[in-house]
Amino acid sequence: MNTSSPGHRPVDQRWGRLIDEVIAGRWTNPDTGRPASVPFESIVIADSLAGAEADLVRRCLGDKRVAVVSDPATRDAQGAAVARALGDSAIEVVLDHPHADEDQVEHLRERTRGAEALVAVGSGTINDLCKYVTATDDRPYCVFGTAPSMNGYTSTTASITLRSGLKTTQRAHAARGVFIDLQVNAAAPRYLIASGFGDSICRSTAQIDWYFSHRLLGTAYLEAPFALQMEDEREMFERSAAIGRSDPQAIGYLHRILTLCGLGLSIAGMSHPGSMGEHQISHWLDSFAGDGHPGTVHGQQVGLTSITMARLQQAILADPRPPRIRPTVVDEDGIRRRYPAAAVGMCLAASKAKAMDEAACDIFNDRLERAWPALRERLSAMAIPAEALTRHLRNAGGGTTAAELGFDPALYRKAVLYAREIRDRYSFLDLAADMGILEDFVAQEG
Repeated sequence: MNTSSPGHRPVDQRWGRLIDEVIAGRWTNPDTGRPASVPFESIVIADSLAGAEADLVRRCLGDKRVAVVSDPATRDAQGAAVARALGDSAIEVVLDHPHADEDQVEHLRERTRGAEALVAVGSGTINDLCKYVTATDDRPYCVFGTAPSMNGYTSTTASITLRSGLKTTQRAHAARGVFIDLQVNAAAPRYLIASGFGDSICRSTAQIDWYFSHRLLGTAYLEAPFALQMEDEREMFERSAAIGRSDPQAIGYLHRILTLCGLGLSIAGMSHPGSMGEHQISHWLDSFAGDGHPGTVHGQQVGLTSITMARLQQAILADPRPPRIRPTVVDEDGIRRRYPAAAVGMCLAASKAKAMDEAACDIFNDRLERAWPALRERLSAMAIPAEALTRHLRNAGGGTTAAELGFDPALYRKAVLYAREIRDRYSFLDLAADMGILEDFVAQEG
């Protein structure tokens, strides 16, 4: 499928071709030497989609009876226009202040029972809800993205908060079509634009965490997700200030890297390429900050947590001497005190899954000592300095400290200290804890 629509020019044909090549199976996966495969049929990024809405939907969903799902803000931005374009074939569903949680999933399923397919009009929450609901009841969906706020338009997972309060990544499925109108997206609230920029800058921290886990613990690792992003990442950083000014062409560069990141996750079949230590901190805040949560969205937090992880990674990589770890201390009593009863079992299981006893530490330390010179060089080449991330995120309009986002710095430090307890992925948070330096690092954050 082509990234352009009749009468609508792609933002940049060079990157339109890359997206087309991936969708058509013409892009070679560097990990396999064979064409990559993704489950997406159509991705359209255009200066304007006005007048093309019905054609785009019918191309990917046919003549099915659809429900157009939005919230009050995204209905005003584009949802009403999409519903009008589809006419009597559409049911309009407007969700009032939705959250991507289990209760809202059931609510949306009930309200769309009369539809054979869903058309999501929104960004993170609306997309995740429609993606997850349709995946669980085997209906297709497409999405009109109204803000460049995250990379989930082209991923096959959904972030859903369980009734226990724990935010989780759930398997879902691909949208039949992803449609991006840059005029609509450039008019999105600036904090949502900064959120997308924040979500995109975790490439370096996630890659370092994942590759380190691969080399030391044998975790699967793939280059394809990062190979897709590298050239566009440079283009996006060069335009960080223009993104902060809501320039439509700069928003196009941001959207393309978010799109390519999502495609990379689909190729990998897992969220590791874009979700490691930095996302653990953000998920901890979403799950356990309680009344201390200021209502920030995912990407705003990931921008900040990526800077934190970059500082931690830099501090460890700055030492030419190999790190040495000690047996993992799983604070079972602390975990039982810190978390709701429904989350304790998951946190204990995640912590114990990656805990190392003395024998495992000896193997780990010996392997790390031999690998460190070359490994340190490889990881350093993947890194973007925390200072550069801070500068670009500020240019894009994002908050770069806990206080700027509305978090109590003490609460943020708590999240950095304990985030490793909620996932079984081994990151530099675990490495620092096992080295005995995490608490000292955390004391300087926030």
